[in-house]
Amino acid sequence: MTERYEYKVVELREKLIGDKMSGGRLEKILNNEAAQGWRLKSITKADVKGRIGPGGVEGLLITFERLAT
Repeated sequence: MTERYEYKVVELREKLIGDKMSGGRLEKILNNEAAQGWRLKSITKADVKGRIGPGGVEGLLITFERLAT
């Protein structure tokens, strides 16, 4: 039988007022997802949708995978 995987993508964006992305915030996301059985697949820098208006802001797309249940 072939193993099947499922994937989850989480967007992490900078704060609106020009703050840098928080390493602590990223660590919390990674640990929370790991506790639910997800493992980190990749982190990609990308423009992600901002909270206000149609434009994007600099951020990260964090991809996780785990065996499908």
